Amino acid sequence: MRDTDWQILQALYKNPNMTKVANSFYMTQPSLTKRLKQMEAIGQFRSYNRHEGAKNRLVLSVFVREIHFLEEFTDYTKTNQIFLEGYICKEPIYRKTPLGREIADMLLAVNRPYGKSDYIPCIAWGRNARYASGFGVGSHVCVWGRVQSREYTKKLSETECEKRVAYEVSVSKLECVEE
Repeated sequence: MRDTDWQILQALYKNPNMTKVANSFYMTQPSLTKRLKQMEAIGQFRSYNRHEGAKNRLVLSVFVREIHFLEEFTDYTKTNQIFLEGYICKEPIYRKTPLGREIADMLLAVNRPYGKSDYIPCIAWGRNARYASGFGVGSHVCVWGRVQSREYTKKLSETECEKRVAYEVSVSKLECVEE
Protein backbone atom coordinates (compact mmCIF):
# COMPACT_ATOMS: atom_id res chain seq x y z
CA MET A 1 0.00 0.00 0.00
CA ARG A 2 1.29 3.45 -0.86
CA ASP A 3 1.93 5.81 2.07
CA THR A 4 -0.57 8.31 0.64
CA ASP A 5 -3.26 5.59 0.63
CA TRP A 6 -2.44 4.82 4.27
CA GLN A 7 -2.74 8.51 5.19
CA ILE A 8 -6.12 8.68 3.44
CA LEU A 9 -7.33 5.63 5.38
CA GLN A 10 -6.10 7.08 8.68
CA ALA A 11 -7.92 10.34 7.88
CA LEU A 12 -11.14 8.43 7.05
CA TYR A 13 -11.13 6.84 10.47
CA LYS A 14 -9.65 9.92 12.17
CA ASN A 15 -7.06 7.72 13.87
CA PRO A 16 -3.37 8.58 13.32
CA ASN A 17 -2.37 5.64 15.54
CA MET A 18 -3.76 2.99 13.17
CA THR A 19 -1.18 0.36 12.35
CA LYS A 20 -0.95 -2.01 9.42
CA VAL A 21 -1.88 -5.44 10.52
CA ALA A 22 -2.53 -10.22 9.40
CA ASN A 23 -3.70 -13.13 6.19
CA SER A 24 -6.40 -14.71 3.66
CA PHE A 25 -9.74 -12.96 3.38
CA TYR A 26 -10.52 -10.86 0.32
CA MET A 27 -13.29 -8.32 0.26
CA THR A 28 -13.98 -5.38 -2.01
CA GLN A 29 -16.49 -2.77 -0.92
CA PRO A 30 -17.51 0.72 -2.07
CA SER A 31 -15.46 3.33 -0.27
CA LEU A 32 -16.59 5.99 2.15
CA THR A 33 -15.59 9.02 0.07
CA LYS A 34 -15.76 10.19 -3.54
CA ARG A 35 -11.97 10.16 -3.75
CA LEU A 36 -11.79 6.40 -3.05
CA LYS A 37 -13.89 4.32 -5.40
CA GLN A 38 -13.13 0.73 -4.33
CA MET A 39 -10.85 -0.95 -1.84
CA GLU A 40 -9.68 -4.50 -1.20
CA ALA A 41 -8.99 -5.71 2.34
CA ILE A 42 -6.87 -8.83 2.88
CA GLY A 43 -6.65 -10.45 6.29
CA GLN A 44 -8.13 -13.02 8.66
CA PHE A 45 -11.79 -13.70 9.43
CA ARG A 46 -11.88 -14.08 13.21
CA SER A 47 -14.36 -14.91 15.94
CA TYR A 48 -14.69 -14.57 19.70
CA ASN A 49 -17.40 -15.19 22.30
CA ARG A 50 -18.75 -12.06 23.96
CA HIS A 51 -20.46 -12.78 27.27
CA GLU A 52 -23.74 -10.88 27.67
CA GLY A 53 -25.29 -11.75 31.00
CA ALA A 54 -26.39 -15.37 30.86
CA LYS A 55 -25.84 -15.61 27.07
CA ASN A 56 -22.79 -15.81 24.82
CA ARG A 57 -22.75 -14.08 21.46
CA LEU A 58 -20.33 -15.10 18.69
CA VAL A 59 -18.74 -11.96 17.25
CA LEU A 60 -17.16 -12.13 13.78
CA SER A 61 -14.62 -9.60 12.53
CA VAL A 62 -11.96 -9.08 9.88
CA PHE A 63 -8.39 -8.64 11.07
CA VAL A 64 -7.01 -6.62 8.15
CA ARG A 65 -3.41 -7.07 7.02
CA GLU A 66 -3.39 -5.22 3.70
CA ILE A 67 -5.60 -2.64 2.08
CA HIS A 68 -5.40 -1.83 -1.61
CA PHE A 69 -7.24 1.01 -3.29
CA LEU A 70 -8.45 -0.04 -6.74
CA GLU A 71 -8.29 2.36 -9.64
CA GLU A 72 -11.11 0.66 -11.50
CA PHE A 73 -13.78 -1.91 -10.78
CA THR A 74 -14.50 -4.55 -13.43
CA ASP A 75 -16.70 -7.62 -13.64
CA TYR A 76 -13.58 -9.67 -12.81
CA THR A 77 -12.73 -7.82 -9.59
CA LYS A 78 -13.07 -10.09 -6.55
CA THR A 79 -16.03 -9.07 -4.42
CA ASN A 80 -16.78 -10.46 -0.99
CA GLN A 81 -14.86 -13.71 -1.39
CA ILE A 82 -13.53 -15.90 1.38
CA PHE A 83 -11.53 -19.14 1.54
CA LEU A 84 -11.39 -21.15 4.77
CA GLU A 85 -9.54 -24.36 5.62
CA GLY A 86 -10.50 -25.96 8.89
CA TYR A 87 -12.22 -28.76 10.75
CA ILE A 88 -15.89 -29.49 11.38
CA CYS A 89 -16.35 -29.03 15.15
CA LYS A 90 -20.10 -29.82 15.43
CA GLU A 91 -22.22 -32.29 13.49
CA PRO A 92 -23.63 -30.44 10.45
CA ILE A 93 -27.36 -29.80 10.78
CA TYR A 94 -29.18 -30.73 7.58
CA ARG A 95 -32.75 -29.57 7.03
CA LYS A 96 -35.18 -28.22 4.45
CA THR A 97 -36.84 -24.81 4.42
CA PRO A 98 -40.65 -24.56 4.27
CA LEU A 99 -40.22 -24.03 0.51
CA GLY A 100 -38.17 -27.24 0.18
CA ARG A 101 -34.66 -25.77 -0.18
CA GLU A 102 -31.92 -27.94 1.35
CA ILE A 103 -29.66 -26.32 3.96
CA ALA A 104 -26.76 -27.54 6.08
CA ASP A 105 -25.42 -25.44 8.97
CA MET A 106 -21.79 -26.11 9.91
CA LEU A 107 -19.38 -24.73 12.47
CA LEU A 108 -15.84 -24.65 11.14
CA ALA A 109 -12.79 -24.41 13.43
CA VAL A 110 -10.00 -22.55 11.62
CA ASN A 111 -6.64 -22.84 13.36
CA ARG A 112 -4.35 -19.86 13.96
CA PRO A 113 -0.81 -19.69 15.35
CA TYR A 114 -0.18 -20.01 19.10
CA GLY A 115 -2.90 -22.61 19.67
CA LYS A 116 -5.79 -20.26 18.84
CA SER A 117 -8.81 -21.17 16.72
CA ASP A 118 -11.64 -19.21 15.17
CA TYR A 119 -15.11 -20.75 14.97
CA ILE A 120 -16.85 -19.68 11.79
CA PRO A 121 -20.52 -20.50 11.12
CA CYS A 122 -21.12 -21.64 7.53
CA ILE A 123 -24.29 -22.40 5.60
CA ALA A 124 -24.42 -24.64 2.53
CA TRP A 125 -27.34 -24.89 0.12
CA GLY A 126 -28.66 -27.57 -2.26
CA ARG A 127 -26.07 -30.09 -3.47
CA ASN A 128 -23.42 -28.62 -1.12
CA ALA A 129 -25.83 -29.09 1.81
CA ARG A 130 -26.34 -32.77 0.95
CA TYR A 131 -22.56 -33.25 0.65
CA ALA A 132 -21.87 -31.42 3.96
CA SER A 133 -24.46 -33.49 5.81
CA GLY A 134 -22.12 -36.49 5.45
CA PHE A 135 -19.22 -34.79 7.27
CA GLY A 136 -18.40 -35.92 10.78
CA VAL A 137 -16.83 -33.97 13.62
CA GLY A 138 -13.13 -33.58 12.85
CA SER A 139 -13.50 -33.72 9.05
CA HIS A 140 -10.85 -31.54 7.39
CA VAL A 141 -12.58 -29.30 4.81
CA CYS A 142 -11.92 -26.38 2.47
CA VAL A 143 -14.70 -23.84 1.96
CA TRP A 144 -15.07 -21.12 -0.66
CA GLY A 145 -17.87 -18.60 -0.37
CA ARG A 146 -18.89 -15.14 0.75
CA VAL A 147 -19.67 -13.46 4.06
CA GLN A 148 -23.37 -12.71 4.43
CA SER A 149 -25.93 -11.55 6.92
CA ARG A 150 -29.51 -12.69 6.94
CA GLU A 151 -32.54 -11.97 9.05
CA TYR A 152 -34.54 -14.80 10.58
CA THR A 153 -37.32 -15.23 13.13
CA LYS A 154 -36.51 -17.18 16.31
CA LYS A 155 -39.49 -18.82 17.99
CA LEU A 156 -39.07 -18.23 21.75
CA SER A 157 -42.37 -19.79 22.83
CA GLU A 158 -45.75 -20.70 21.35
CA THR A 159 -46.78 -17.03 21.35
CA GLU A 160 -43.48 -15.15 21.21
CA CYS A 161 -41.07 -14.67 18.29
CA GLU A 162 -38.02 -12.47 17.88
CA LYS A 163 -36.29 -11.18 14.73
CA ARG A 164 -32.55 -11.88 14.69
CA VAL A 165 -29.62 -11.43 12.33
CA ALA A 166 -27.18 -14.23 11.50
CA TYR A 167 -23.69 -13.58 10.12
CA GLU A 168 -22.11 -16.53 8.35
CA VAL A 169 -20.18 -17.78 5.34
CA SER A 170 -22.48 -18.78 2.50
CA VAL A 171 -20.72 -21.73 0.85
CA SER A 172 -20.33 -21.79 -2.93
CA LYS A 173 -17.76 -24.64 -3.09
CA LEU A 174 -16.85 -27.30 -0.56
CA GLU A 175 -14.17 -30.01 -0.49
CA CYS A 176 -13.23 -32.66 2.04
CA VAL A 177 -9.43 -32.90 2.41
CA GLU A 178 -8.19 -36.48 2.38
CA GLU A 179 -5.46 -37.05 4.95
